[in-house]
Amino acid sequence: MASNTRGVRLPMTGSRQLLEGPDRAPARSYLRAVGFTDEDFEKPLIGIANTWTDTMPCNVHLRELGQAVREGIREAGGAPLEFNTIAVSDGITMGTSGMRASLVSREVIADSIELMGRGYLFDGVVALSGCDKTIPGTVMALARLDRPSLMLYGGSIQPGRYNGKDITIQDVFEAVGACAAGRIDEAELGRIERAACPGAGACGGQFTANTMATVFEAMGISPMGSGSVPATDPAKQEVARRCGRLVVDLVRLGVGARQILTRTALENGIALAVATGGSTNVVLHLLAIAREAGVTLSLDDFTRISARTPVLADMKPWGKYVATDLHAAGGVALVARRLLEAGHLRGDVPTVTGRTLAEEIAEARETPGQKVVSTVAAPVKASGGLLILRGNLAPDGCVLKVAGTERAFHRGPARVFESEEAAFAAVQGGEIRPGDVMIIRCEGPRGGPGMREMLGVTAALTGAGLGSEVALLTDGRFSGATHGLMAGHAAPEAVDGGPIAGVLDGDIVTFDLTAGTVSVDLSPAQLAARVAAWRRPPKEIEPGVLSKYARLVSSAAEGAVTTGGRS
Repeated sequence: MASNTRGVRLPMTGSRQLLEGPDRAPARSYLRAVGFTDEDFEKPLIGIANTWTDTMPCNVHLRELGQAVREGIREAGGAPLEFNTIAVSDGITMGTSGMRASLVSREVIADSIELMGRGYLFDGVVALSGCDKTIPGTVMALARLDRPSLMLYGGSIQPGRYNGKDITIQDVFEAVGACAAGRIDEAELGRIERAACPGAGACGGQFTANTMATVFEAMGISPMGSGSVPATDPAKQEVARRCGRLVVDLVRLGVGARQILTRTALENGIALAVATGGSTNVVLHLLAIAREAGVTLSLDDFTRISARTPVLADMKPWGKYVATDLHAAGGVALVARRLLEAGHLRGDVPTVTGRTLAEEIAEARETPGQKVVSTVAAPVKASGGLLILRGNLAPDGCVLKVAGTERAFHRGPARVFESEEAAFAAVQGGEIRPGDVMIIRCEGPRGGPGMREMLGVTAALTGAGLGSEVALLTDGRFSGATHGLMAGHAAPEAVDGGPIAGVLDGDIVTFDLTAGTVSVDLSPAQLAARVAAWRRPPKEIEPGVLSKYARLVSSAAEGAVTTGGRS
């Protein structure tokens, strides 16, 4: 073992392999060229995995945040080395072929951070995330590496203002549908477009980014209170410096990521996702992280935890408030404390701060008069923020967000589409009628490939005034901004012989939330014959990352991961 002047003892299996001994002179010479000194070679080597890009507001500020993390690492006696990885914006690519890159990017992010960690033998890692897939992608990598590490979320965007009200990107997507339906004109659409996104930060509602940030605070892999600080809040810089100092402490204590990412921590994360009315994508991402951490987790765990957990936060897309409002009300810690006090959370789990979750949330402070977070005695909804449906159309499960007070039953004729584009065109063209059940297939992890989000379709339905009058089932995904009777992740997907492939226009499809089923009125023999006769529509996939992903990716019911997927 070697130790530096700050008393951080470093195992020879870490950066010491890279830096110590006469034979490592060439490596040290290279590092001197990037600014290392003799003193730096005695310090723990800390990787800063940044997802900075100026292609979107979610991550555009992470370059400056990374500098603050670097300062914190140096203050604590570490030697920082920053590197970048990719990020693909769901909001920008939504409704285009570019959206196929989004979920695939999660795997590339995880792979690239893992490779940098293994290649440079970092003693610890701080990962900076912003947009949807960067958040789970970074944590998947931390789980694989199992080094002392933590994730820092770049924070939420401030809400825009239009006609005296807070608005988010959700309002822009819904305005597209309203414009197509003649409810607003293009001039008003343009005004909403210009107002919704005032600066840096991820989507403002409890959509996927803020859901995952909430979950990772609850799981302890992000410091409590770090994620909910908005992107443009001056306090975010000190949060970043603190994260830099914390990772050096984790190296000193020898606390690896898998000591934090336990089964109990994952269950706590699910509870916070449910309690805040979080995105259906949390199911996909937590299944993936569990796999990377070597923890058993299934869709049934989401059903069990959702059934017992109340919805406490009144947040968009269902509710009234955005992430900055939650921060002002008391943050994730306030929601967690109420769940803990009611027995819906385990507090005896470690976090990256060195304290237990219970110790962290004991310091939660509720802002007097806040209306964002309800009490357990008078919740927004008694239970069921996330629901797993099965039935003859999704024998391996599909996911529905039920944070609002939507219908528990819907029965209607199927309108079948073999792509998102075809479905969107039908909505925009006024072809969908009240009572219909839209079926969108060939958009799963392998069939897409890439399992595109359907916010363009679901927001257009809402904008057209149909959100409460139709239902939708897809083997693709939804944005966290989606709301209504919309079930995604149907598994098996169509191209894997899933029964969703057997539905024809006019078939009667039933959503029964009380029974937990989504089904079509066909006998098993009829449905099997339909599936056997179905032929996948031609879809050209160029050789490259998408075709490789399609060969490797697992079912959505297993997290759509490429580690241990198809051979």
